[in-house]
Amino acid sequence: MDLVKRRALLDEAMDARGDWPERSAWLREAVSELPRDLFAPDRLWRWDGHAYVPVDRRTDPEGWAEELYGSQDSAAVTQVSGGLPSSSLSAQGVVVDMLDSLRLEPGHRVWDVGGGQGWNAALAARRAGPGRVVSTEIDPELAAFARGRLAAAGLDVRTLVADATTTVPGGGRFDRVIAAYAVERVPWAWVEATRPGGRIVYPWGRLGHVALTVAADGRRASGYVQGLGQFMADRTGPVPPTAGWAGYRAVRGEGPAETERIVDRDLTPLASDWDLTFALRVAVPDAVITTGRDADGLNAWVHDGAASWAVFSATGDGATVLHQGGERRIGDELMLAWAQWEGHRRPDPYDYGITVTPERQFAWLRDADDGPRWPLHGKAAPASP
Repeated sequence: MDLVKRRALLDEAMDARGDWPERSAWLREAVSELPRDLFAPDRLWRWDGHAYVPVDRRTDPEGWAEELYGSQDSAAVTQVSGGLPSSSLSAQGVVVDMLDSLRLEPGHRVWDVGGGQGWNAALAARRAGPGRVVSTEIDPELAAFARGRLAAAGLDVRTLVADATTTVPGGGRFDRVIAAYAVERVPWAWVEATRPGGRIVYPWGRLGHVALTVAADGRRASGYVQGLGQFMADRTGPVPPTAGWAGYRAVRGEGPAETERIVDRDLTPLASDWDLTFALRVAVPDAVITTGRDADGLNAWVHDGAASWAVFSATGDGATVLHQGGERRIGDELMLAWAQWEGHRRPDPYDYGITVTPERQFAWLRDADDGPRWPLHGKAAPASP
């Protein structure tokens, strides 16, 4: 297992694709000095098509290294709970992209939220300086692991066990806040903990990451989507609806459809157009969509994780039959959102942004003040002093 060679190959792959940001040239050197294998446990996890199976450094060193350095787009799963990933080392390309979005400078005070194994905090400390980064992690075992690895790397980072939705580290406001897990709504405490003009970079609803800038009066934070990627969900939030066929069947049950109509639309873009699926996720955030193809075309099964469902069945002639049931007509909601996306000239994810105030949070398109907007749902707990 030649880790030096693997690091170099991944560095070159990122360089070839333009993933090393010119604006944050320090990142390439920081990743070279503090590679992700220094913060990886000796057991990683790989999906084998049926379940997550362990990949141990001692018994399978090449497989272990492949999990870390196979691609700049691949996360390395470091913890599995109940058969599902509960922590990971984020993909190197995503980590670099988020830290670039943070616009971190020497001397900045940084709050690293959801510290995991400590790699994000290490890279931030390399830039901000000794004693400038505080990392919080809700899992005591992960926090202890990160603390040990950061100390071994000679970095002065304070690592605390805390729930970042209810607890803010003391010591004054932060210049930068960066989170490593997805939230639907930003805890207002994160905004209160950031100085006016400071930035908050966080994953939004497992869609991508957003960079908010706190207003001069501290009563508003707003900014655009910066990058795409999926992240672990907030452990303190509600359990996401079950995806796939199992989730759909659990909501639909065995009852008949309540409505049926023809939809004059080919569903193929649902499986191939990321701009469309992003827009649908913004407009109908609780819709869980599963697609599958047969001889007649692309079909889709949709549910909201609670009481409403829809199935789109291709007819083979470019049209689709829509059956629906439950408390709402979630299929109609998706078709309306699709038509609105086309009416907005098919925007891509980078045209969207988020605004957070004490009273409300909403997504917007192209203009935070005058553009179309959608309320953000879900709970955002305030923090105690």
